[in-house]
Amino acid sequence: MNRKAEQVYPKISIIIVTYNAANTLQACLDSIYAQTYPSLEIIVMDGKSEDGTVQILEKNIKQIAYWESEKDAGIYYAMNKALKHVRGEWVCFMGADDELLIDFSKMANELRNLHIIYYGNVIYQGKKCSGYLSPYRQAKLGIFHQSIIYPASVFTKYLYNTKYKVFADYALNMSCFGDSEFQFVYRDYTIAKFNHTGVSSNVIDPAFEQDKSKLISKNFSVNVLLRYLFRQLKGKIKEVF
Repeated sequence: MNRKAEQVYPKISIIIVTYNAANTLQACLDSIYAQTYPSLEIIVMDGKSEDGTVQILEKNIKQIAYWESEKDAGIYYAMNKALKHVRGEWVCFMGADDELLIDFSKMANELRNLHIIYYGNVIYQGKKCSGYLSPYRQAKLGIFHQSIIYPASVFTKYLYNTKYKVFADYALNMSCFGDSEFQFVYRDYTIAKFNHTGVSSNVIDPAFEQDKSKLISKNFSVNVLLRYLFRQLKGKIKEVF
């Protein structure tokens, strides 16, 4: 990519965190190579895999801007570490078992405002999810991580809180929603295939669940908080009766 093209097409840094991902990593990388958007960089943080992941990274070394393989303290620790190597104006995150779809390039061409966090849709369990999310649905459910393209400036202000082992991305998005410097904008593009067998699909995050109401209170309106608390109370009453 020459310098003139990079000025026309702002660089997007794609961060992939891997651990023993040899069965899916090449397909993930190939889905990035298939994009028509011309200014992408790939950053891979591997947790010292022992299954052939490193050999795949070595085979793809010419297409990867930066990678390393060493033991780490978890997914979000690795993501924070990867952010130190970002050179793009925009950032997105993928799991090694996820794949980008061609709509990613279409949405990438609509990135304009460095104070906007753009999000689209993903394919989840064979279906298109999740469309526009109201503030209440963002607070209650969160946004699929793979559907978001962030301005890199988000990560000069915030990092992932590693006390949340599964939903640190959810917590970070809440902080961004409550920050007047940033705005979430939906675009109707289906940009990734999300593998629903990953960590966040099968494990609860007790620390996040304990703090969720406080995070909503801090970053969303009183109406959103009250609606959320009412639904929580209604659910508990149903359990009792």
